[in-house]
Amino acid sequence: MRTIAWRKLPVSLTELCLDTTLRCGQSFRWRKIDDTWLCALHGRVLSLRQDSTHLHYRASFPDNSLEPPTPPSSAPNSNVGPVPEDDDTETLVKHYLNLDPNLTELYEQWSSVDANFKKKAPRFAGIRILRQDAWEALVGFICSSNNNIIRISQMVEKLCLHYGPLLGHVGKTPYHDMPSPSDLADPKVESHLRQLGFGYRAKYLYRTAVLISQEYEPDWLDSLRNPEKPILGKQPSVAGKMQPGGREGYRVAHGELLALQGVGPKVADCICLMGLGWGEAVPVDTHVWQIARRDYKFGKGKHSSLTKATYDAVGDRFRGLWGKEAGWAHSVLFTADLRAFSERLVSKIEATPVKEEGAELKVETRLESESLTEKKAKREAEDDGLGQTSLTAVTKSSRVKRRKI
Repeated sequence: MRTIAWRKLPVSLTELCLDTTLRCGQSFRWRKIDDTWLCALHGRVLSLRQDSTHLHYRASFPDNSLEPPTPPSSAPNSNVGPVPEDDDTETLVKHYLNLDPNLTELYEQWSSVDANFKKKAPRFAGIRILRQDAWEALVGFICSSNNNIIRISQMVEKLCLHYGPLLGHVGKTPYHDMPSPSDLADPKVESHLRQLGFGYRAKYLYRTAVLISQEYEPDWLDSLRNPEKPILGKQPSVAGKMQPGGREGYRVAHGELLALQGVGPKVADCICLMGLGWGEAVPVDTHVWQIARRDYKFGKGKHSSLTKATYDAVGDRFRGLWGKEAGWAHSVLFTADLRAFSERLVSKIEATPVKEEGAELKVETRLESESLTEKKAKREAEDDGLGQTSLTAVTKSSRVKRRKI
């Protein structure tokens, strides 16, 4: 592969923590090797790592020939070159990691209206909502049904390995990009996915791929996107007035996603939040329901069980607290509830006061990396599901399909 030299952006750990953001159940394709995160993204293998003051990144692009060496070479890649004029990796990094919003200000805003968030947030600084491709988010969260982060990641990796385009090898490891809807629309796909261990999700993935590639308009998914957070290269526009149940565009997107097999209210909200940019989407899974009962007085009276009305009430409560980025704020609390991050409750991010001349007291953060033991990793596999909640009286009568004419 043709690799571009490392570059860096000034980003503090309070503004972005890769080790939390890339592990908290948003995207399922990132893998960590030593201190570097890697993922096949937008036709390249993107590498990310960070220190206390900077985010470092580089990209490896496919050679003209994608045939790997036989066997793949274990020698370090020496094909490192300067940055070409047309390289858009910096733009991609800023877009994908959603680096424009000031996260410190958002945390302060959410903390000012919610004592529970104020208590939990300092231990979970730097969590950003990724601006993923909508199709990737749809596939990942269809796989999330009654599943956990480790197994979802394994399923998505199998999809890419068997159906996604090979970009090249980094060391001995092959990197495949996401397969397109048409790649998964072959009639043989469903049975093959069942052989690979996808279970009933195989049918959902195959039928959804057929709908999107053959019956819906080509831009159907992206037409549901928040116009304030468009796809890479497009200019943002106004998304409308915020309502208690979310903006109209969000409600339309959520309703249309429910037309897809394997997509219930929670999965639709995950896609809206992490694939379509609707920050007010609040996915309510088993973790969030537990948080709502424990910290926000749900679980009694008419909201004693997680019915459709209660699901909506939890989302409305959080939207009332945190506004149009309620899903982002809720993701911080979701992460705090995952066993994989239980060490943070002791303290994993240290804050050191730094007095700058002529300025207010500022905070410098340092991330202490801790590796999970095999026992903790096993416990995460057992317990850290993107819990698929059981909703009572959920109907799909309001679904809307937009098919080709």
